[in-house]
Amino acid sequence: MSKTITLRLKDDKYNLFKKFAESENRPLSNFIETATKRFIEDQLEIDEFEMLEIQNNKELQESIAKGLADSKEGKGRFVE
Repeated sequence: MSKTITLRLKDDKYNLFKKFAESENRPLSNFIETATKRFIEDQLEIDEFEMLEIQNNKELQESIAKGLADSKEGKGRFVE
């Protein structure tokens, strides 16, 4: 189910968002939702340089492998 939120913007930000929404022929709410979703997805992705660093870090790889093995054996607990 959709939820309604209230967002307070200064006039200059509102006009900027509205301009971008109009340039993409979208409603303002859809533009804000899409831009926010893209931002979050970008934050969750690992770029190629970061992945290379992870792959070349032997200590980290061993720690990940141990954690995976422990998880499969039911050891430890998840912390929220």
